[in-house]
Amino acid sequence: MAERKNPASKVTTANSNTRLTTGPSPRRGVSRADAGMPRPANSNTRVGAGLAVRAPRRDPEPGGAMLRGEATSEAALAGLRGRMAALLAQQGIQDDEVLRVMAEVPRHRFIDEALASRAYENAALPIGAGQTISQPWIVARMLAVAREGGALHRVLEVGTGCGYQAALLARLAGQVVSVERIRSLHEQAVDRLRTLGVRNAKLVLGDGNAGWPAGGPYDAILVAAAGLHIPPALLGQLAVGGRLLAPEGGSQQRLVLIERSSRERFRRTELEFVRFVPLQTGVQL
Repeated sequence: MAERKNPASKVTTANSNTRLTTGPSPRRGVSRADAGMPRPANSNTRVGAGLAVRAPRRDPEPGGAMLRGEATSEAALAGLRGRMAALLAQQGIQDDEVLRVMAEVPRHRFIDEALASRAYENAALPIGAGQTISQPWIVARMLAVAREGGALHRVLEVGTGCGYQAALLARLAGQVVSVERIRSLHEQAVDRLRTLGVRNAKLVLGDGNAGWPAGGPYDAILVAAAGLHIPPALLGQLAVGGRLLAPEGGSQQRLVLIERSSRERFRRTELEFVRFVPLQTGVQL
C-alpha cells in the first residue's frame, strides 16, 4: 500500500459528526513455543482460533443462508444479529454487555450493500483499500478481554477501518478515540457513525503508532493491526490498571494482552494465534 509521510493529523468528533460476559479469563504465561496450537482463522484481518476459548466454527453461519432466502428488512436483520450473538455465546463469549452490543449494532451498515447477505456470518469481509472488517468472534473476544467484566471510560482504538468496532466501543465506554491512517476509510467511518447518531467517539486521521496523547490516559487500548512490537507510544498512553490488546508478530502472530500495574511495570500475557493486516506508519491520503 502506498505510503506518504505524515501530514498534520485531522480530528473529527462524533458530535460534529463522526470506527468489532466476562469472556473466558485469558490464560497466563503462554509461551510462543507452545506446540500443537490451532492455525489462525482468516480475518482482517483480525481472526482468532482460541486457546482458552473454542475457535469459531464455519458452520452453521448465523446470517448468510437466511439473507439469501429472505427479505432483508430491519426486523429480519435484527433477528440475524440476535442469532449471531447467540452463536458467539455458544463459542465462548460470556460477557453479557458485549453480546448485547453485538446484537444491537447493525454490522451490515459498515460494509458494501452488495455484501449485505454475508453481514452476520462469522467472516472477515472486504471494506476497500485492501482492508477488511474483522470476524465478529475476534471483535467480541477483544472487547470482552478489554472489559474484563467492568466498565470502560476512555478507550483508544488503533485502526478505525469501517468504523464497526468504534460503534461497538461507543456503547461500552464513556469516550472513544479511534485513529485511522487511510483517509478514504476515515471519511466513510465518519459518515457511518454520524448516521447512527454516535456522539461519544472522536475519529482521528493520523498515524496509529503515535496513538492520541491528548485523549489519554486510556483504560483500554485496542490495536487492529499487527506490528513486530507494540509501539512504545501506546504503552505510554495506557493508564495504570489499564489493558492493551494488540496482535504482535510477522508471519506468525499472537494476540497479546498488556496490563499496566504501575508507572513502570507492565504484565504481558499471550493469547490465541491471530492474523491481522500489518501495522503501517504514516498517513495515506
